[in-house]
Amino acid sequence: MAGGAGDARSVAERVFAIADAFERGGELTLSEVARRADLPTSTAHRLLAEWVEWGGLVRGDDGRYRVGMKLWRLGVRQPTARRLREVARPYLDDLLEATGEHVHLAVRDGLGVVYLERLSGPGAVPVISEVGSRLPLHATAVGLALLAYAPTDVFDDLLAGPPRKFLPNTLTGEAELRSRLAAIRATGLSTSVEELTRGAFSVAAPVRDAAGEVVAAVSVIAHVERAGEPQFPLGVRMAARGMSGALGNRH
Repeated sequence: MAGGAGDARSVAERVFAIADAFERGGELTLSEVARRADLPTSTAHRLLAEWVEWGGLVRGDDGRYRVGMKLWRLGVRQPTARRLREVARPYLDDLLEATGEHVHLAVRDGLGVVYLERLSGPGAVPVISEVGSRLPLHATAVGLALLAYAPTDVFDDLLAGPPRKFLPNTLTGEAELRSRLAAIRATGLSTSVEELTRGAFSVAAPVRDAAGEVVAAVSVIAHVERAGEPQFPLGVRMAARGMSGALGNRH
């Protein structure tokens, strides 16, 4: 039986099985990791400790494990992520100059969104997002923009979670989320008002590659009092269009 006394996998294969357990993202308990990696709990515990010591995983105060910064840094060095950051930077610079707030480039990682780049104005609203951080898809504008174009099984997995309600404005119900994602696909814009951070609103747009696939999202996060200012949706649309064009998308 795999994972038991008859497990013929090498040590390296077991180590990689631990990594594969986090493929869909999220925070996992010891038992969840052991089940996904098909390992005895004692073996999973030992390997997880080694991952944590190396810096590839982080163990939270609640005992759950999540991907650490060392793995993330290795990931952003791979050609696709590096290319996205290089392509995005001049458009992010322009967006920052136009808004004076936070501007982000982010990609989907399982049921979360990982921030590849963040530029901030001196008076920008306090937020928890930073380069390398991983936040929930359903409670962020960039996350919703990415979720709207993700495979259907991603949405199903999100509902099975179930999605967490962080603030009163956070939408978590299936019907309201489906309606919201349909509106994003219709308009090409995603907005979020005080759903993860009090006092902040954000607007985001998808970035497409040469094949038309959504590979990232660009956003602005600003003080909620500025939510009606037109430069935010306009700037985000222009930045997303420019990045998509630089990636070879001509539509």
